[in-house]
Amino acid sequence: MTAIKICGITRTQDALAAARCGANAVGLVFYAKSPRHVTPGRAAELMRALPPFVMSVGLFVDAAANEVTQTLAQARVDLLQFHGDETPDYCRRISRDCGVPYLKALRVRHGLDLLQYARDYHDAKGLLLDAYIEGTHGGTGATFDWALIPKNLPLPVVLSGGLTPENVAAAVRAVRPWAVDVSSGVEISGSANKGIKSVAKIEAFVTGVRNADV
Repeated sequence: MTAIKICGITRTQDALAAARCGANAVGLVFYAKSPRHVTPGRAAELMRALPPFVMSVGLFVDAAANEVTQTLAQARVDLLQFHGDETPDYCRRISRDCGVPYLKALRVRHGLDLLQYARDYHDAKGLLLDAYIEGTHGGTGATFDWALIPKNLPLPVVLSGGLTPENVAAAVRAVRPWAVDVSSGVEISGSANKGIKSVAKIEAFVTGVRNADV
């Protein structure tokens, strides 16, 4: 079955709702410019509330190495997600030194050689593929052309970028990713509500994924 990650969790009730609905992972954003940013202390509280077998993923964007290690000292996530312009050497070193595996996020656009990136980040647990929007690092609600994803990509694909309860079934059928990642697509509508999840939307999103898995 396609794994499901609900990203940008900021509230305990949303973390628990994601778990109850069948999510495999929740994402915690350690990027200060994001409206879904959480402190390491808050992330630790959210992680303590998670039931067994639900993974925590820590999202960083071009963070200094000591920022990552200091964050993990308070909130030791299960998986790192590097969502900026981090080099393969940086990702490899941080992952090795911290003892935590990593995903590398890429913002997909025409001309991006995903096969080369897969070779460059060969030790990543997978590639998270998001939409390219100039000046942003995800959480935009924008999709990208799924046909740009090579069928022979040698790393597991985590599909992100503009997924919603309405389009996720089509996305899963088209791409057959290892996992899907959603943030804004399951939030309560309204600009003031970024980071506040809708239980009904999470339920509908998970249902869409499971229907596509059949």
